[in-house]
Amino acid sequence: MTDTPDTPPIDPQRLVDGLVRLLTVEKRASDIYAGQPQKGGVGRVFGGQVIAQALQAAQASIPETKVAHSLHAYFLRGGREGTPIEYRIERDFDGRSFSNRRVVASQENEDGSSSPILNLTASFQVPEEGLEHDASPMPDAADPETLKSDMDMRRAMADKMGDRLNPAQRALMLRPRPIEMRTLDKLHWMNAEPKAPQAHSWFRTVAPLPDDPALHRAMIAYASDYTLLGTSALPHGLSWMRGELVGASLDHALWFHREARADEWLLYATDAPWSGGGRGFNRGRIFNQQGELVASVAQEGMMRRRKRSS
Repeated sequence: MTDTPDTPPIDPQRLVDGLVRLLTVEKRASDIYAGQPQKGGVGRVFGGQVIAQALQAAQASIPETKVAHSLHAYFLRGGREGTPIEYRIERDFDGRSFSNRRVVASQENEDGSSSPILNLTASFQVPEEGLEHDASPMPDAADPETLKSDMDMRRAMADKMGDRLNPAQRALMLRPRPIEMRTLDKLHWMNAEPKAPQAHSWFRTVAPLPDDPALHRAMIAYASDYTLLGTSALPHGLSWMRGELVGASLDHALWFHREARADEWLLYATDAPWSGGGRGFNRGRIFNQQGELVASVAQEGMMRRRKRSS
């Protein structure tokens, strides 16, 4: 990770430790947890953060003999940065092999009332041996070490845009990130020409993580919200970053197929088979460097062309 000449060196481990703290929920009462806001966050809470914190709350209510294998979430309202999020757990089912937890994430309003911002259901299983097949081969992809980081591309774009970016936009675009992305294709913000609705990006944390499988699942859940909705924008040559679209995630589903480390390179292959009616549908597959399918993702999001005032 490089730094711009006018900024002090950035400690990658400090960035990752901050993300670990962000995704570590605090128990407040029986089956009630709190997730802290992102330090210095502005505007709307990143959806991947709410999903990951909700998963962490659900995982905290499950014995270590069972591990998460899937989650399904609906975004109800946009969360606000700067305000803690409360996670309430419902123990819907506990069997010998499987358990189910339902999580409601809520934030306090300015008048003291509380509103739900996300509902998530997670399923857990005692690991076991079973019939195996894997019919989803990993796409051909250049080695991540041979690719430029997305941050380098952001810096080049910020320099190219110059005064068209105000200071707040520039700071948001260039803020240090604890997860590094390296993209093989052109994402929506990199390209204004319509292209096939497919994208491939490598990702990993910029420094090592603790040896906690539950934390690595939460990190993968967090990163699974990157690049996904933007895939359905690619055929239209439009971008949120250029102010051409308005959008928000509506739902998010994630299936964990095998254990993986989020501090080792993972390939995120996304495609969008359909968009229409102000929505875009997106799918994702996550592979480790051995070519094994680690997780599968699906998401639908609101996607509308921004109306320009005359």
